Amino acid sequence: MNAPGITDQQIAAMSAAQRRELIERLERPAADLLPSPGAVARIRRLRLGLIISGSVGLIPWIVFFAVTLPNQYVAHNWPATWVGFDVLLVTMMAATAVLGWQRRLLLVLTGFATGILLICDAWFDIMTADPDDVWVALATAVFFELPLAAILVVGTLRLVHIMAGRLWLLQPGMHLWQVRIPL
Repeated sequence: MNAPGITDQQIAAMSAAQRRELIERLERPAADLLPSPGAVARIRRLRLGLIISGSVGLIPWIVFFAVTLPNQYVAHNWPATWVGFDVLLVTMMAATAVLGWQRRLLLVLTGFATGILLICDAWFDIMTADPDDVWVALATAVFFELPLAAILVVGTLRLVHIMAGRLWLLQPGMHLWQVRIPL
């Protein structure tokens, strides 16, 4: 399909910089999709402030826990905790499968989150295992949870990398962590 006044051959003949410029000129203005620039700046500052405060606030909390928590503890609601976590995990896995099958962009979020949940599951399975069961927890982590987590996390990062490249946000040789949010 040709845009008015430009042919497929003309687009194919463009350099990467020319295509990037054309895309920028044709993209929907951020102002059509976002609140005012002042509101966006306030929201960004608020969110950054919250995450920085939370990160700094966790440091003394971690030290407090490291010093005060007992080595053993009788947990309340143990079955509900693990069953609830596993229900969340299987729900995220199912959502990832459905979104992958439907080729939906939200797959990036569910896939990445599922990978992180699998890492958490492996950690807590190993750390809370009875000494007689620790080898089962280790084997499950090494042969199932961590490889699947790696596939999900690396796969979703690869999808973001491909999408950023297709949108001309990723320059040749550039790493994904260097891509700025285009707003």
